[in-house]
Amino acid sequence: MSHNPHDQTWKQLTDHLGEWVTESKKRTTDGHVASYIPELANAPADILGICIMDASGSIAAAGDSNFRFTLQSISKVFTLILALMDNGEAAVFSKVGMEPTGDDFNSMLKLELVEPGIPFNPLINAGAIAISSLIAGKDSTEQIARIVTFFREIADNPSLEINADVYKSESDTAHRNRSLAYFLKDNGVLDCEVDDVLRNYFSHCSIEVNCTDLARMALVLAHNGVDPIRNQRLIPRRFVQIAKTFMFTCGMYNASGEFAMNVGLPAKSGVSGSILSMVPGQYGIGVVSPPLNRKGNSTAGVHLLGKLSQEFDWSLF
Repeated sequence: MSHNPHDQTWKQLTDHLGEWVTESKKRTTDGHVASYIPELANAPADILGICIMDASGSIAAAGDSNFRFTLQSISKVFTLILALMDNGEAAVFSKVGMEPTGDDFNSMLKLELVEPGIPFNPLINAGAIAISSLIAGKDSTEQIARIVTFFREIADNPSLEINADVYKSESDTAHRNRSLAYFLKDNGVLDCEVDDVLRNYFSHCSIEVNCTDLARMALVLAHNGVDPIRNQRLIPRRFVQIAKTFMFTCGMYNASGEFAMNVGLPAKSGVSGSILSMVPGQYGIGVVSPPLNRKGNSTAGVHLLGKLSQEFDWSLF
């Protein structure tokens, strides 16, 4: 059998991933574990795990890749996709914009200052709350059930569940998100009850996964909505295109431009220290390391992805 470049890359990856993780793990001391959601503050500060999955389902994993964490903002990518599948583009983008903000992910500044008072994009909190109101279902219970079912389908893992402790912790401390939701309600962006849409939002942020689940979900996006392992289209190509564009422009909060320059891959981070990324057409990648930098991204996770991107020339730019 002739050797293709993938085989060489894969061999190098599996041979050296452990060393690169050890090297990047030193960066955990540069960050701080998120504490504004009290339950997240319990995460260990000295871990780093990664899983990379190819189209055949082969896995290269290293470090603490079995550590379990909640999706947090990574979930916003998939609720956006589900909302697009439920409503189509025109309806979704009548409620949220398509532009990066340059503000903090939980800022309400532009809602008041910029016409027409809709959130700038679906990946900031206000935008994700608006998107959470667009999931089909007769009530919040049914909407949440559909979200969980969809995430299980993409991750090919029927056992994914909402972490009740994190959900409660988020709900109990969500004063800013409540304010955002009431503001959106007042601006006519939300048609449903604030409590219902927040229940949806906290639920999808609290879905618990590990790096393998994350890599599996990323793999579907890397292959434009087709699950290459089951050879099945799960998401229309256009909606993956939209999601990946948002990941590039605003997936890493206010460090999205810097990440595009240094890593050059579509990615979405969550304040649990997780990052979902991909090499389009090839690999799905899931990373976790809870200590965050000032921009809200995993210090060790970003360093590791930068190292891999350089090593294998993965940048799309």
